[in-house]
Amino acid sequence: MRKYVDMHTHSTASDGSYTPAELVDYAEQKQAYAIVLSDHDTVAGIAPAKRRAKDCGYGVRVISGIEFSTAWHKGDIHVLGIGIDETAPEFLSELHIFQESRTRRNEKMMARMAECGFPVSEEAKARYFQDSSVTRAHFARFLMESGAVASVSEAFAKYLNPGCPCYVPREKITPFDALEFIRLAHGHAVLAHPMLYHHLTRDELDALVGEMTAQGMEGIETLYSTNTPEEEAFTKSLAEKYHLKMTGGSDFHGIVKPDIDLMTGRGNLKVEKRYLLELLRESASNQTDDSGTIRKSVERSDEKWERSDCQVNGQTGEKMFGLSGK
Repeated sequence: MRKYVDMHTHSTASDGSYTPAELVDYAEQKQAYAIVLSDHDTVAGIAPAKRRAKDCGYGVRVISGIEFSTAWHKGDIHVLGIGIDETAPEFLSELHIFQESRTRRNEKMMARMAECGFPVSEEAKARYFQDSSVTRAHFARFLMESGAVASVSEAFAKYLNPGCPCYVPREKITPFDALEFIRLAHGHAVLAHPMLYHHLTRDELDALVGEMTAQGMEGIETLYSTNTPEEEAFTKSLAEKYHLKMTGGSDFHGIVKPDIDLMTGRGNLKVEKRYLLELLRESASNQTDDSGTIRKSVERSDEKWERSDCQVNGQTGEKMFGLSGK
């Protein structure tokens, strides 16, 4: 019986080191009930991840997700969209416009790297900067593998952090813009790793959570790889105060974050599947068994879907919550 999920993972479609197929292979190896593929500002990895689960007949479910990088009070705020419809036309149109700003920023960073003596050849562009949502982690791996630095952390410290020679700030949306993106994708908005926002006081974080909840946010990531027991308790108190669903995830990136493992984080993380099912508004009687049969009765705002005996295998059932696998 599969009991645990990981609701926050990344692939090479953004800044992870596992391809979508490799990530699904690893999740199956670890006997995950489900993973949420939540790459930064892109849904490019979802289709190949689902295809891998389906083609291999895996038991792990692949849930469609995304993680938006936003800015608030001069710092980063990340917002997860879970159970999105990654094919929604209006969502994809707006996402494409947003992604163009990342492309412009990457071109400026490449120019600065050339000025610092690290020109990015066409071959390097094809290897490091194609077919993905390029982040500074891609530039860091390029610098490390080309011999300019000894590690990814050194690349950030010397060249890629704010104030360093190759850093270029990126145009960012607000957390409230992210909520609108997720609404267009018919997904569930969740505040990611709230205890990492050190630029906010606890009172400011509380206020932000309240404002985002009023604008449609449904969950907060309370179980997270780096949370201390006190931090976990604080995030749970926010969930209770604002009647939010609690979620959990490792924020797995592979070698980019070598101390964080899929499903277990730093060894102290266990996210029961009920957190995922509750976010997706399935009651205990509607939970999927290991044969893949599921009963759905889902109500979202003024819309209601009734689905029974859906096979969660990329045929029926996949569209609503992005489920794939047995």
